[in-house]
Amino acid sequence: MADTINVTIRLDRDIKEKAERMFNDFGMNLSTAFNIFARQSLRQGKIPFEIYDPFYSDKNQAELSRRIDDIESGRNLSSHELIEDADA
Repeated sequence: MADTINVTIRLDRDIKEKAERMFNDFGMNLSTAFNIFARQSLRQGKIPFEIYDPFYSDKNQAELSRRIDDIESGRNLSSHELIEDADA
């Protein structure tokens, strides 16, 4: 048997409970799940899944680019109710 140690991690209570339920459905406990994560990370030399911020999704970036283009070209501009219109 491998020489094991105890490791303490902090999780939000809700995340821990949801993770325990999910991993239990897979037939494992939280400790086994984290062991699998650590082993896969070491085998692959990276985190074994994509980590992303939805802000940077292709769809969101395309929408942001479209809006920037609209603003720069003067299209679809509307007055903000808190900004006084100099021409009014």
